[in-house]
Amino acid sequence: MSWFPDRHSCETWGGLHFRFPFTAASFREDAKLNSLPTWSLVPESGAQVGFGQYYQRLGRCHLGRLAIAPHLRGRGHGSRLIHELCERGKTELGVDSFSLFVHPDNERALRLYQHLGFAVVQYPASLPGMEGSIYMVALRLELGGARAAQNLAPPVE
Repeated sequence: MSWFPDRHSCETWGGLHFRFPFTAASFREDAKLNSLPTWSLVPESGAQVGFGQYYQRLGRCHLGRLAIAPHLRGRGHGSRLIHELCERGKTELGVDSFSLFVHPDNERALRLYQHLGFAVVQYPASLPGMEGSIYMVALRLELGGARAAQNLAPPVE
């Protein structure tokens, strides 16, 4: 919760319907921690560095609420988080493509997603509350470089 200190960061991550200020209970409810596959990226050190969820949307593994600890961004953790979530979601959901929404002001995330092989496409229907969001799809992921020793684990409270 500490990664989202203001309304803008909270809405960029959780969407326009995510309550701010939040309580521990409203955060759990709005983040759907009990109803969606929810994972943390945890390196060997054991400290949580990333967070993300996935579910099936339009026949794809759809990624949601992706975040990297603010002080650890730009170190490859985002690529690792997305790769791990996609691999797990692909297997669990039995799909072979991926999607996500990104806030248009989140230029750093947009560049990362494009680097990983996501492309901007038109969402096939209107989606209340997501007006202005960018919808992206990837048929496969590009992942360069060595794999860091990190694993997905249930989220840290």
